[in-house]
Amino acid sequence: MTYELIIDEDAVKFLESLQPDLKEQIFNKILSTKENPHHFFERLAGRTDYKLRVGDYRVIADIEDSNKIIKVTLIGHRRNVYK
Repeated sequence: MTYELIIDEDAVKFLESLQPDLKEQIFNKILSTKENPHHFFERLAGRTDYKLRVGDYRVIADIEDSNKIIKVTLIGHRRNVYK
């Protein structure tokens, strides 16, 4: 069963500000995680959320297994995303 994907407004705004090819690469990677998110996302140390690596960018998300939901809360460059 696939997971429902919810993307926060701020994450969408950041994604829209990127170059078209990079935007498409990140969005397609996020979509590919819907079948088995734990295969792609890695839990962040000392936190409850997960990260997805896409080149120099990171996608931060909460994964609710009980409700089958992936909530993307943040997308950003790796040097800024963890602050």
